[in-house]
Amino acid sequence: MTGCLWPCARARHRGGGLFRSKPRSPAEVVRRVRELLAYLADDREGCGSGGKRGARREHKMAELSKNIKDMKCILYGNGEVDPAEEACAQLTKEFFKENTKTFRLVILCLPCLDLETQKDITQVIANLQRQKVDSRLVASEYLEANLDLIDIMMSGYDNTDVAIHYSTILRERIRHQVAARYVLVYQRVRKFFDYIHFPDFNIASDAFKTFKELITRHKSSVAEFFSRNYDWFFVEFNSQLLSSTNYIIRRQGVQLLGDILLERSNAAVMVRYVSTKENLMILMNILREKSKPIQLEAFHVFKLFIANQNKPPEIVAILRTNRSKLLRLLGDFTLEKEDKDFETDKAKVISEVLALEI
Repeated sequence: MTGCLWPCARARHRGGGLFRSKPRSPAEVVRRVRELLAYLADDREGCGSGGKRGARREHKMAELSKNIKDMKCILYGNGEVDPAEEACAQLTKEFFKENTKTFRLVILCLPCLDLETQKDITQVIANLQRQKVDSRLVASEYLEANLDLIDIMMSGYDNTDVAIHYSTILRERIRHQVAARYVLVYQRVRKFFDYIHFPDFNIASDAFKTFKELITRHKSSVAEFFSRNYDWFFVEFNSQLLSSTNYIIRRQGVQLLGDILLERSNAAVMVRYVSTKENLMILMNILREKSKPIQLEAFHVFKLFIANQNKPPEIVAILRTNRSKLLRLLGDFTLEKEDKDFETDKAKVISEVLALEI
C-alpha cells in the first residue's frame, strides 16, 4: 500500500512515532465519510441542539470535516505532492459504488455542514465529475441512475445559505449530457429566469453561470430543446433578461443571446429570431444604451438582422423607417481601443442600411 499512498497519508506516514497508525486507503476514507453523513442525515433535526447530543454531533462534524479534507487532498494533492492516479481511481470507485448513497447523502446533508466544509465538498464533487475508472466516466453513469438528485439541487436555490454550493454542483453535473437533457425541459429551465433575479448578487450571478452552461454546452440537446420550446423561451428571454432594469442582467443577457444565435447548430433559431420585428425593436433600443459593452454586444446581434438576405417585409419596413437614426447612431459608434474586425463589420452594416430604399 505504501507505494500508492495519497499525498496527505505520505506526509503523516513520514511523521514518525513509535505507535503510528496505519494509513487508510482512499476507499476507507470514503466509507467513513459515508458513515458520518448517514449519522447527520438521521439527526438533521439535531442541528444546533445542545447538551450531550450537541457535543456528540460537534465531534462527528469535526471528524467529517477532517475526512472531507482528506478526500480533497487525495484528489488535488497537498501542494508538494501531486495526486496519485491509483488513489483517485479508488476514491472515485468507492464514492460512486453501486447501492451506496454517498453522493445522495452529500446533497441532503450539505445545509448542515459549516461553510469551509461546504466549500471543500463542492470542490471534491467538481473533481469527481472528471475522474475515470477503467476508462469509464462513472459520475455520469451514477447520475443517469439518480436523476432525481438534480431536482434536489435545484430546490437548493431556495436556501440562501447553500444556494451557491448547490448551483456550483449542479453546473458540474450538467456538463454531463444526460443531466443537461434532464434539465432542458420547460418546468426546469423556466425556473432559471427566477433564480437569475434573486436579490443576492452572488447567488444570481452563479445561477446565470449555470444557466449559460445549460444553454450552450451540449449543442445537439440545446438545438432539440429550442425546436420544442422556442416560443415561450424567447418571450421570457426578451422580457426577463434583455428588458431587465438590472444593468448586469441586461448585459449578460445580450451577450448570451449572441452566443446562442451565432452557434452553428442553432442556425434555424437564428433565422427565426432575426425574422421577428419585436426582436428587432428590442435590439435597436439596446443599441441606444450609453454603456459601450452593452452596445457592442447588441451590435453583434443587430448585424445578424442586417445580414439576413430574406428579410420579412415588416423587418425591412422598420429598418427603412429608422434608416437615418441608424446611420447616425452607427456613425457615432466607436470603441476606446482600435478593433479592425469591428470597423469592418460596422462598415458592412452601414453599407446595407444605406442600400435600403426609402
